[in-house]
Amino acid sequence: MKVLSSNIYITASCRINDHIVCKNETQIFENKGVHLVDFLLSVYHHFGINYPKFYKMDSLSKLGWLASEILLKDSIREGEYKPETIGVVLANASSSLDTDMRYYESVKDIPSPALFVYTLPNIVIGEICIRQHFEGENAFFISDEFDAGFIEQYVSNLINNNILQACVCGWVELLGEQYKTVLFLVEKAKKTAGISFTKENLLKIYKLENG
Repeated sequence: MKVLSSNIYITASCRINDHIVCKNETQIFENKGVHLVDFLLSVYHHFGINYPKFYKMDSLSKLGWLASEILLKDSIREGEYKPETIGVVLANASSSLDTDMRYYESVKDIPSPALFVYTLPNIVIGEICIRQHFEGENAFFISDEFDAGFIEQYVSNLINNNILQACVCGWVELLGEQYKTVLFLVEKAKKTAGISFTKENLLKIYKLENG
């Protein structure tokens, strides 16, 4: 049965792709002509973020974590929600394949069992929750492509059943130099410029082109 979500709203969004950062459909940063690793570092410095564990993360984790930092800045007031009422639900198509491939390439000639790779999709969620003090329901799904209908239904169930009051959800994908993350802040309380949490609105924001 489809869950009605008319009382749930997308109150903020963040999209990072094509070396551009957009918040709420407005471009706020651009750094073309650099490799992805350098681009992510430039985003980190541009927004004045200070989080030492950022340097340990693989590129997938950095991408999702940076998007969450930008999404949540000035979007939720401190103490607005109890920690256990805010969750994170993310998805991608390739899991940590990019980091896995880089790791195997690095040990192809010289085995290094001691090499530690700070990766896996659940670390994206873990670092977001640690940073933001979120303690609510969280999950990372693997699907062929961004499934707005599934995300809408899954998050709507959590909110309509009072398991969560707010949720960060969306897509975090990376493979080589091909990447895209689109995160949404979804809340039960409507705020200024909030739009209904529907798969149509999720897809509309997801498919927007930077420009």
